[in-house]
Amino acid sequence: MLSSILTVCVGNICRSPMAEGLLKSRITASNRDIHIASAGLMAVVGYPADPLAVELMRDRGIDITDHRARQLTLEVMRGFDVVLVMERQHQQTIERLMPVARGRVFTLGRWDNIEIADPVGQPREYFEQTLALIDQSVDSWMSYFRKLSP
Repeated sequence: MLSSILTVCVGNICRSPMAEGLLKSRITASNRDIHIASAGLMAVVGYPADPLAVELMRDRGIDITDHRARQLTLEVMRGFDVVLVMERQHQQTIERLMPVARGRVFTLGRWDNIEIADPVGQPREYFEQTLALIDQSVDSWMSYFRKLSP
């Protein structure tokens, strides 16, 4: 049974915190008890979420203001059943550095065959597009999770 999901991007300040927030919201709404967290491949530990990410999530009624970046380590990764990354390159990097992760690392956009590019430093419109892709991908994963444990 699925009990934990980790979302991963590079800095853990834009994409993965937004994905974490959306997953937590959807998981809570579905009355499931699944631990959700996020980490970064090259995180500046303790750094807050990007202000645009915080604002866009707040617009959706999801508060990520307390988010602080953390680094993905083998110890962190081992604590999760599924690791959802934003790009195929992230999956390849994790599986190369942490072979024990093979078989539980997937792209967030797997079901829609999309990769989610980093919006850091881009204008609000780019962040909005990124969040729309994350939202679509989270919905697809939720459909899959429902099939796993109805």
